[in-house]
Amino acid sequence: MSLRLGDVAPDFEANTTQGPIRFHEWLGDSWGMLFSHPADFTPVCTTELGKTALLQGEFAKRNVKVIAVSVDDLESHNRWIPDINEVTGSDVNFPIIADEGRKVAQLYDMIHPNASEKSTVRSVFIIGPDKKIKLTLTYPASTGRNFNELLRVVDSLQLTANHSVATPADWKDGEDVIVVPAVSTEDAEKKFTKGLRIVKPYLRYTPQPNK
Repeated sequence: MSLRLGDVAPDFEANTTQGPIRFHEWLGDSWGMLFSHPADFTPVCTTELGKTALLQGEFAKRNVKVIAVSVDDLESHNRWIPDINEVTGSDVNFPIIADEGRKVAQLYDMIHPNASEKSTVRSVFIIGPDKKIKLTLTYPASTGRNFNELLRVVDSLQLTANHSVATPADWKDGEDVIVVPAVSTEDAEKKFTKGLRIVKPYLRYTPQPNK
């Protein structure tokens, strides 16, 4: 059965390129991003892990721990990492799970038989400090992910978790946000002291409250 938003992310034990972990314990009080790739030594995956490594500082600033998973074994991962570092000019400093038994892939429904019976699809799970799933994305094996978009999503999730706002289409950190419908206009005028721009009774913008 597939996982849904708000579900507790399944816990597991696994070997990784940075040693054995128990997933929930490893996450601690951080946010987490768990993402799968179909196989080691493949071109798109090489660019994806390299991009993640290049953005590691951005994820760390947001208190997001990043972890990748592949159905290849630990020896294969360790042989592949130098290639990623060389090709992308990065340093892969996050763990990659060795999931040759497909335990994690099955827990997170990462194998879609009609696409491939053996390889994982490109799944992404953003997990909150409460260990609940906040976002899921699934890409086909042929399409590399936009990791800047994943950072944008994290910015939105962290902002909206702490304020009574939502983020509009194409929103970027620092831009105006939307007051959620549950807050009346009268209360919004008191709550959001930077101002309120009313486009429709149900569409009210305010400057980002945590800036």
